[in-house]
Amino acid sequence: MPALRSASRALIVPVAIGSMVLCGAPAQADNVIGGGTQTPPPKKDVHGDSDGGTLSSTAGVVVFDRSKNGSGQSAGPVTSSTTWTPPACYYAPKYTPEQLKKYLEPTWEAGSTGYEWDAEQRDRYVNGHPYKDFNKDKAGKGYWWDFYVTPGREGDPGALDCGKPIFWVDENDDPPAAIPQAITAEVLAQLAYAEVRVPSTKMDLAPQANTKVNLPTWAWLDAAEFKPVSVTASVPLLGIQATTTAEPVSVKIEPGTADAETYPASGVCQIQNGRIGEPYAKGKTHEAPPCGVKYLRSSGDGSYQLKATVTWKIHWTGTGVAGEQRLPDGSFGGEQNVVVQEIQAVNR
Repeated sequence: MPALRSASRALIVPVAIGSMVLCGAPAQADNVIGGGTQTPPPKKDVHGDSDGGTLSSTAGVVVFDRSKNGSGQSAGPVTSSTTWTPPACYYAPKYTPEQLKKYLEPTWEAGSTGYEWDAEQRDRYVNGHPYKDFNKDKAGKGYWWDFYVTPGREGDPGALDCGKPIFWVDENDDPPAAIPQAITAEVLAQLAYAEVRVPSTKMDLAPQANTKVNLPTWAWLDAAEFKPVSVTASVPLLGIQATTTAEPVSVKIEPGTADAETYPASGVCQIQNGRIGEPYAKGKTHEAPPCGVKYLRSSGDGSYQLKATVTWKIHWTGTGVAGEQRLPDGSFGGEQNVVVQEIQAVNR
């Protein structure tokens, strides 16, 4: 309920956020732009492809195009290499002047928020301090902006960062610079970051089944699978969009035991000529692989958990920006069993 939101955040906002998650009251579709509300959260209009993966979806006024994203059950989100995370909430157009009137007046008439509070709200949106009569004289020339919680982040503490009261933005004007969560091409790129999905990191190995003590094991990634992926986020109402792209740049190998050596010694294999690592070829048995591992001790009756984590360089382009803009690198990894046998020599 917007009448509650700009009060003391320590006391009031948690109640408002909680109502978004728990309240089951249906939203009035004709009261908001794009059908988004705070109670309950904006519904997503999702369209899936034949494999069940989401090609595009609408959350509030933001539309996501995932047609060039990673797919499949093993695909997953990247984790930022820094403490930065995509926004848990944002501000975007939500009401026309008439829609805001229909949304707020029933709250004031109910009297559930108290006379003093209702009077302050009327003063803000009706009496000219600073807005007069819900800005009806500007109908068709702008929108009332309000906050949206990013789907899936309703319980995130960051969802409380959007505590500003509903504000007006004229058509073709930028939102206030003092409100960093207001939707822009950059914020769209950050929201798209959270939607990026990349393939699971299972290395191709040679030997493929069981390897041997002191025998270099070659490791590489499937070049056809590990390629750039992207998600585009847009707000058609404002004519802005941003495309966030993730490109694989390296893989870090962790053998799962201290009794092992990696190739290279750092364990980080960089992308070269469009691929990470090199497939084993006959006749290279005694060569050191450009990417791989050599185990120095048998795994006994069990196996070692080899972990491979791919680092993805992430950048974006969008409305009003020149060239690629960087976002924090992301990573996504996986583990696989490696059986190491106590045999000193083997013919391949």
